[in-house]
Amino acid sequence: MTVTHRTRRTRWAAGSAVALALLFAGAATVASARGDSADGARRTATASAVQVPAADSADAGFARDMAVHHQQAVEMSFIVRDRTRNEEVRRFAYDIANTQANQRGMLLGWLDLWELPKVAAGQEPMAWMTAGGHGDHGMDGMDGMDGMDGMQASGSGFQPHDGALMPGMATRTELARLKKASGKQAEILYLQLMTDHHKGGVAMARGCAGLCTVKVEKRLAQGMVQAQQSELDTMAQMLAARGAAPRP
Repeated sequence: MTVTHRTRRTRWAAGSAVALALLFAGAATVASARGDSADGARRTATASAVQVPAADSADAGFARDMAVHHQQAVEMSFIVRDRTRNEEVRRFAYDIANTQANQRGMLLGWLDLWELPKVAAGQEPMAWMTAGGHGDHGMDGMDGMDGMDGMQASGSGFQPHDGALMPGMATRTELARLKKASGKQAEILYLQLMTDHHKGGVAMARGCAGLCTVKVEKRLAQGMVQAQQSELDTMAQMLAARGAAPRP
């Protein structure tokens, strides 16, 4: 075989290898494009399948109102951690702050996902619990809440007073007292305020469990009821250990 012939064969082999490489690369590109297209279609289908509640629905109302309710629980918990050295109360307060801050993030995240406002202009707090003819169902568990400090029954919901926007929320006056208290006094006041707060939160969560339609939100509401009922029992025991009791 001559040198020229060997050179031609080498060039042909090299050219064939390049051609095959380009062929495989093209096939891979097509497959990747098809995969991306399929993934995109699946993502589009998933997005379109997301259940988006109306702005005035129980789902949206609960997410908005409970986010505000939780924010105050977080605030009170951080206040008492600075007002006492008691490790039992400090750990309990930290657990509440951590749990409710995480849940608040979920509620606000759903509102973002649904592209709904976090504040409903012109809509009273708690209106979702009596809207659409579900008054009795939505208000189940609210018995005895009307007389709580700072809250007055008001038509479709509750009338805010002194910064207390919903059942169980502390007023500005009560928060100021908590900020000034210290030691055992701060512990008792915090536990009493948080007991009221949890009772209001449980009633709201029961309302969502009965009225909300988004399954994951209903499950969260049911979990809130169970967890906060357990914490109510714990707070009653902690108050009794300090010679106190929940407020009437």
